[in-house]
Amino acid sequence: MANYNKVLLMGNITRDIELKSIAGGQSVARIGIAVNRKWTGQDGQLREEVTFVDCDAWGKTAETMAKYLTKGRPVFIEGRLKLDQWEKDGQKHSKLKVVVESFNFIDSRPGGGGGGGGGNGGETESKPSWSKQEPKAAAASASSPEPMPADDIPF
Repeated sequence: MANYNKVLLMGNITRDIELKSIAGGQSVARIGIAVNRKWTGQDGQLREEVTFVDCDAWGKTAETMAKYLTKGRPVFIEGRLKLDQWEKDGQKHSKLKVVVESFNFIDSRPGGGGGGGGGNGGETESKPSWSKQEPKAAAASASSPEPMPADDIPF
């Protein structure tokens, strides 16, 4: 039987990204994302729920996210689910996380303010995608990118 593990999230960063180096110099970033969902209930009332998701990014992706994304900024993340399990004080614990494989900026510039209340509205501008390996599907799904001014390129 085939397996498939892919997660796509668009939301806002909930806290400044924590960047750490682990043994061997590998970088890891801890990222919190809030994803909003709005719907109309059977009673006609507009309802909203927020799902908070913890994510981990590694290597160059982690470093880039920590450098350019701050609390409140919208982001689109592609990744996979991972179940972390550990034991502390004799008790078993587990937590479901998303491992970031690539991401896209949603707003245009640092301090741009948001732009979509968790990704539910507004148009997104073309932004570079950051990942260890650029997935063909992500490149194919991008709408005809416009040339980016040289002073907007983050490297």
